[in-house]
Amino acid sequence: MHKVRPRGPTHTRHITLSRLPLAAAICLAMAAPAAAQDAAQQATQGPAANPPSAPAKTKTLDAVTVTAQKREENLQKVPISLQVLDTDKLQELHVQNFNDYVKYLPSVSYQTYGPGFALIYMRGVASGGDGNHSGSQPSVGVYLDEQPVTTIQGPLDIHMYDIARVESLSGPQGTLYGASAEAGAIRIITNKPDPSGFAASYSVGVDTVSHGGVGYTAEGMVNIPMSPSAAIRLVGWDEHDAGYINNQVGSRTFPSSGITVSNAAGCSNPPNLICTGQAKKHYNDVDTQGGRAALKFNLNDDWSISPTIMGQHTITNGAFASDPQVGSLALTHFYPDYADDRWIQAALTVEGKIGNFDLTYAYSHLTRNQEEDNDYSDYSFWYDTIAHYGAYIHDNAGNLINPSQYIQAHNHYTKQSHELRIASPADDRLRVVAGVFFQRQVHEIQQDYLINGLGNDLSVPGWPNTLWLTEQERVDRDEALFGELSYDFIPETLIGTVGGRWFHTNNSLKGFYGFSAGFAPTSTYGVAGCTSSNPFHGAPCMDFDKGTKETDSLGKANLTWQITPDQMIYGTWSQGFRPGGINRRGSLPPYKSDFLTNYELGWKTTWFDHRLSYNGAVFRENWKDFQFSILGANGLTEIRNAGQARIDGIEQDVNWAATYNLQIGAGMAYYNAKLTQDYCGFTDTSGNPITNCPAGSINPITGTAVTGPLAPKGTRLPVTPKLKYNLNARYTTNIGDYEVFGQVAVVHVGERTSDLRVFANDLVGNMPAYTTADFSFGAKYHGMSLDLYVTNAFDKRGQLFRYTECAAATCAAHDVVPQYPDGQVYTVMNQPRTVGLRFSQEF
Repeated sequence: MHKVRPRGPTHTRHITLSRLPLAAAICLAMAAPAAAQDAAQQATQGPAANPPSAPAKTKTLDAVTVTAQKREENLQKVPISLQVLDTDKLQELHVQNFNDYVKYLPSVSYQTYGPGFALIYMRGVASGGDGNHSGSQPSVGVYLDEQPVTTIQGPLDIHMYDIARVESLSGPQGTLYGASAEAGAIRIITNKPDPSGFAASYSVGVDTVSHGGVGYTAEGMVNIPMSPSAAIRLVGWDEHDAGYINNQVGSRTFPSSGITVSNAAGCSNPPNLICTGQAKKHYNDVDTQGGRAALKFNLNDDWSISPTIMGQHTITNGAFASDPQVGSLALTHFYPDYADDRWIQAALTVEGKIGNFDLTYAYSHLTRNQEEDNDYSDYSFWYDTIAHYGAYIHDNAGNLINPSQYIQAHNHYTKQSHELRIASPADDRLRVVAGVFFQRQVHEIQQDYLINGLGNDLSVPGWPNTLWLTEQERVDRDEALFGELSYDFIPETLIGTVGGRWFHTNNSLKGFYGFSAGFAPTSTYGVAGCTSSNPFHGAPCMDFDKGTKETDSLGKANLTWQITPDQMIYGTWSQGFRPGGINRRGSLPPYKSDFLTNYELGWKTTWFDHRLSYNGAVFRENWKDFQFSILGANGLTEIRNAGQARIDGIEQDVNWAATYNLQIGAGMAYYNAKLTQDYCGFTDTSGNPITNCPAGSINPITGTAVTGPLAPKGTRLPVTPKLKYNLNARYTTNIGDYEVFGQVAVVHVGERTSDLRVFANDLVGNMPAYTTADFSFGAKYHGMSLDLYVTNAFDKRGQLFRYTECAAATCAAHDVVPQYPDGQVYTVMNQPRTVGLRFSQEF
């Protein structure tokens, strides 16, 4: 997005100096009224309160500076399909979190279970994996400033306050960003400490959600110079998001035992009726607190050090999905749904010069702890109905008991990265960016599948009431050398770039997973499959210890023609990759890295004396040996490489300063993403995908005959819509000393499929297209701002994700369970209509 600046005679605006933690802002406002009065007088005396004289009533689009290519550049000079949401646009669109900003990025699609549990995809590069902890790494990298913050199960859901901009880089970014930037990268750039002057601000708001409760937000920032060469910036926030999903009263009876379970409260609990008391209205509320402290020390004119620490704590109650057979914003769950997500990141950036070369060192250490409670009784109910699972679940006396399962999970992540790079002067005819990178991420996994009153013979030893235990440690390592070399064949007109990345990955998974020997005496995993008698992190033994390594390289080539200072076209060939990994099921080989090759033609243009910009790209991407995750027997995640797919697409964005008062922006993406080979659902014994599997073919892993491909050539890739677009318009005018504005923002998301496999998608179902509209109105006066806004004004039910609690063939089976004739498929919806009021002040 582009900022707007006036043309003609100098026009002074009230300067936005950013924000302040709420408590600090209030104290400063009370302690220093004179400073606030001076600022107000200065704004009043300046011409910002009045429109410019008639000859100057035109505006131009400001240049936007980005660092997508690891150096500062004008957005219009960067040969990448790149969308930017800057500080002003983030505020104007009321962006608070991941869900808010991603809808304005046309190339991005996603699945989500709720806050902190998002799976991000770009340009249609999505296979529909379930995001399990033992699954593939993400195909989109998310960065906070210089540091990667993508964990194995998804990125951090960072509260979006005091953010300079969001950069969305579409297409493979393999040479500069490496693993997990296979399809693109999203960069969240924070505002930095500024030694040049004091700045502070705060914002408070309240909102109400249709069909739900009331929420609030309080946030602020203070920037304090400590000397002419040093400053500290403190940011804080506290947010409560109202719930809008109802956990409706309901019950179910297990066929094997005849036991009925209800989520109502207050029943007498006779032997065959169990009440859990979980029913509640608006039960998916969220509380988030966090902060950021950043320092900057300018050691001299060439060298600076910038340490930062940032953390956030989010408590989520309830589930964000609904069961359409219960209600559009309702479900019936019998056990607690809860998540406690805490993370803290320490980062250090050192910038300096060696001769004429810029040197940058970026270090980060991320620690994330998640604790979850999840209702898993659907699994128990469906397998009892179909396979009489409940007949095996008894207490110590041998009596059948309520077989409902619930999960208590603990996930501990650590991620450490180092990057050292050097860049030659940007104005040299021959210039280079090169560096080294190292990353190590660890995921300590504990998932405890519990059944109250379970017999000791069925419980995992040392874990009472635990039918299944996962206690594992996953380590993913990545080291790389990278570089890009650019040369001006014709200075400032014809530029060629080549780049490459050599990488080595080393991934391992070890620990315990499975049942007790009493429940599964012949199993190859669990206690019966133990390979070592030594306990592992509290588990009875180790039954799994595998690793895989890969070394490879990828490349990039680009030719850019700057036709005029305002019009540029470019052509790019680039590659991206995602590391391979380990399958927990011992009979399956490791899955291999998948690669994406991009052929792209793009343009960056500015017209009408810098009042209109029109950027875009057309491309073809070939996705080779892509990784596909499914839930196999016993709910084990299985990952297989799945042949090839192709994505053809076009991306465009427009920004127009239509008049002095009116600015219009739009973005769109259209993708045709489909298989170019059959997906058979199995590989050979070396892990290579088999893509020719007519009915009667033999699966070499299981030795059984197959009925044909699970997804034939031409099948559409899931999750991503063919068409996604957004349109926003903002009108501002001056009434006396007040700047008054009105804004509308429209987002359209096309229909999406849920699963690559044809039979599974038929059961789970497509996600229909939807369109939402947001409105806001308000006024600004001497550094103060009051906004009234309505998001999802027409209360549309946009589906973000459809899923089942067990394999689709079981939990989504039609006409098997009378209570659920269409199976039990959950749908995550967008937030209903929300009306809010926000007050902000800047010092």
